[in-house]
Amino acid sequence: MLLSVLAIVVGLVVLLWSADRFVDGAAVMARHYGMSSLLIGMLVIGFGTSAPEIVVSGLASWQGNPGLALGNGFGSNIANIALILGFTAILSPITVHSDVLKKELPLLVLATILVGYFMFDFQISRLDGFLMLLAFLVIMGYSIYKAKKKITTMILSLK
Repeated sequence: MLLSVLAIVVGLVVLLWSADRFVDGAAVMARHYGMSSLLIGMLVIGFGTSAPEIVVSGLASWQGNPGLALGNGFGSNIANIALILGFTAILSPITVHSDVLKKELPLLVLATILVGYFMFDFQISRLDGFLMLLAFLVIMGYSIYKAKKKITTMILSLK
């Protein structure tokens, strides 16, 4: 029992340390490439923190537990939006720029409506999955394109 508790404590300490290094590295990368921290957060940190959820949901679905896969996906989103943003705002208020609301919020609402539409028949088919992945790639591609365009504009204005 003592060994189990010690393993959990050590695991949490290592998790906190590695998360701090991960965020620092992502921030340095954002500054180096001149990209917004929002985009780096969506790409690097979003992928990094979602990788375990993707594995768990994929394995659950593969093993015939679609409810677990769906619950993991929805639960993760609820925890990220309500728990993580709420806790972060308690520690330090979050300033949201109007351009973020104008660009990102409609995409979030659109993605949510798309998933709701796909679930209207109480099933997410392979085609629905491919369409959601396509929507994801389009959103990420658009975000990267806009960030590169902004960087190019900044570089040209310096010359």
